Amino acid sequence: MTALRSILFNLLYLLWSILIHVVCLPLLLAPASWVWKAAHLWADGTLLLLRVCCGLGCRELGLEHFPHGPAIIAAKHQSAWETLFLSRRLGRPAFILKRELLSIPLFGWFIRKVGMIAVDRSGKAAALKQMVRDANRAFAEGRQIIIFPEGTRVAPGVHKPYQPGIAALYGQLNVPVVPVALNSGLYWGRQAWTKKPGQILIEYLPAIPPGLDRRAFMAELERRLEPASRKLLTGAD
Repeated sequence: MTALRSILFNLLYLLWSILIHVVCLPLLLAPASWVWKAAHLWADGTLLLLRVCCGLGCRELGLEHFPHGPAIIAAKHQSAWETLFLSRRLGRPAFILKRELLSIPLFGWFIRKVGMIAVDRSGKAAALKQMVRDANRAFAEGRQIIIFPEGTRVAPGVHKPYQPGIAALYGQLNVPVVPVALNSGLYWGRQAWTKKPGQILIEYLPAIPPGLDRRAFMAELERRLEPASRKLLTGAD
């Protein structure tokens, strides 16, 4: 049954995505706020398809730590799910993402339009400086920053070294960092067409205030985020 429901979801998700991207193509000439409304519609439709077709929902933990002002959200990245959910939950966040995504026809055009922060991963120091400048512009627009510290999707229970981007943002922007743990990869794995029923758990952890040195910050972020993520894997619904 899970396989059949997944096939149905994948088919409807593909059709829904093509429809939204094609129908909303003229919005590339409109204000970015219009594109955000289309993006929210797409995310809402996709999350609805997950619930209806696959029986997959979510539950939020630690809502007392949910960021309402300027903040960097440092989230684990196991699935495409959190990009959809967090973009909808935070309204108009600026994701830190790899520059190659801008080259994807239609999708890349839309994420460029709404001001996502694309990083040239081969650019080293120059790329980090540009990322910080772009993040400052996003804050000036009243947006929050979302970054995946490991820089890529990582399977549940696997840990990869944190990349320097999160430390550069923390050191330069003088805002708190909110770690976010989740277990989405148990239900929607990387490159996995099967979507399993259940409830994805996403937990907002206490913010790390600005002012720590680089080494202390990175150690504290890992100390909070990794055990919380492992705990959610054992507490899956």
